[in-house]
Amino acid sequence: MAAKAVILHAAILAAAAFAAVPAFAQTNDPGLSQTQVDCLNRTTVAGAGCDKDGGAKNNNGAPGNGTAAAGAVFLPALIVDLFPNPPAGAAPQTPAPSGGTSSSNGPTNTPAPPPTPSGPVTVPQGLNLAEPPRAITGEFVPDEVLVTVEGDAGVVQQIATSFGLQVRSQRQSRLLGTTLVRFGITDGRPVGVVLAQLAADGRTQRREPNHIYTLQQAAGIVNYAFDRIALDSKQASGENVRVAVIDTGIDDTNPALKGVIAAQYDAMPNVPIEKRDHGTSVDGLIAGVGQLEGMAPGAKIYHARAFEGGKSTMDVILSALDWAAEQDVRIINMSFVGPKNDLLGTACRNARAMGMVLVAAAGNNGPKAPYGYPAAFDGVIAVTATDAKDGLMPQANRGAYVFISAPGVEMLAPSGAGSDVVTGTSFAAAIVSGAIANLIHAAPDRSADDIEKALAATAKDLGPKGRDNDFGYGLIDTKAAEAAK
Repeated sequence: MAAKAVILHAAILAAAAFAAVPAFAQTNDPGLSQTQVDCLNRTTVAGAGCDKDGGAKNNNGAPGNGTAAAGAVFLPALIVDLFPNPPAGAAPQTPAPSGGTSSSNGPTNTPAPPPTPSGPVTVPQGLNLAEPPRAITGEFVPDEVLVTVEGDAGVVQQIATSFGLQVRSQRQSRLLGTTLVRFGITDGRPVGVVLAQLAADGRTQRREPNHIYTLQQAAGIVNYAFDRIALDSKQASGENVRVAVIDTGIDDTNPALKGVIAAQYDAMPNVPIEKRDHGTSVDGLIAGVGQLEGMAPGAKIYHARAFEGGKSTMDVILSALDWAAEQDVRIINMSFVGPKNDLLGTACRNARAMGMVLVAAAGNNGPKAPYGYPAAFDGVIAVTATDAKDGLMPQANRGAYVFISAPGVEMLAPSGAGSDVVTGTSFAAAIVSGAIANLIHAAPDRSADDIEKALAATAKDLGPKGRDNDFGYGLIDTKAAEAAK
């Protein structure tokens, strides 16, 4: 028996060591050659011209200078333009929600604050792995997991006790249709190991990391978008069309947003608002009024603040999405990008099933970047950015998930400081959301499926014939899409 116990203990330690290495770490080493960076960017461990540790090989097959440490795979840091990277060695800031707050002229929904953890957490001994530990891609909160649970608060606490976890928040999710729990890991176990352990409990339905997502803005004259997307600025209208925007806080005193914001929700009320530019620009490009008129003046914006410092977490974003779904919106604009997460995919799928049109930024992380989510989920319109001459933004993500192109390079938009020149797929997504608001205003009964098909069928082809990985179906043509049957 003693020998078996030793073997089991060694197996658990080995699994923990494996899961402790994420599938993608980050490097910004200036000494790496382009070949070495290309090797580090790939998603498989073996590849021509690369050694097994991610470094470039010399002509004789030996590792080149700057070879990565054994067992590590690296990914260049994501572009978070206008949001500076933290100093070297600084711990990443990960927003933590404690119940959202909303304000509006209409219905409100203020979730109760989550229970405050108290007392020490005892980790049970002999926890087995119900499945292989997960190698997790993308950036995530290192001491948290998100779990959907079948049961009440008592069941949630039982699960926490059984697995030595801390209940940091729990709420009923409308879009997930179940209880979403944010468990804290207090003993340093890797997230991949905890997810594998939780799989042994049938009361846990889905188990995911608390992934981190980033806004897609590149620092950047006249708004040329009306002309490029075939929308007459004098006839443009999204009157009374409800559009949800999940973004940073906004400057609702900006003249361009006067009368535009129907309701606001703060999904992270315990985090002070420091940046309001990105959200203000996105709202303004969709439905701004006055000198900085948006694509769909008259549309009603339901704004959820879910980002600070350019970043947010999965649980915060899901809270904002649930709130948006409760506002009976027709469009949800998501100008952010992060890793694939099953909880986000389920929420998007269910929102689409409820008739909402989902629009997301394709990403600003470059041609070799992995797919950006939520844009890459089925049923989400992934938008890339083009300039005044219909050229592709160089920083744009590429891939088969890119659906449509829209202006997003050096456009004048309202910001927290008044106005600014902005660039990024974030803003191209806002242009598309505004264009779709015009389509819904003209034909309120038009379904999400019909709108998606019309956009694809009428887009102006910009790249190789047909849909391609750079431009998708091509540049959005609002006038043609409105006329399409």
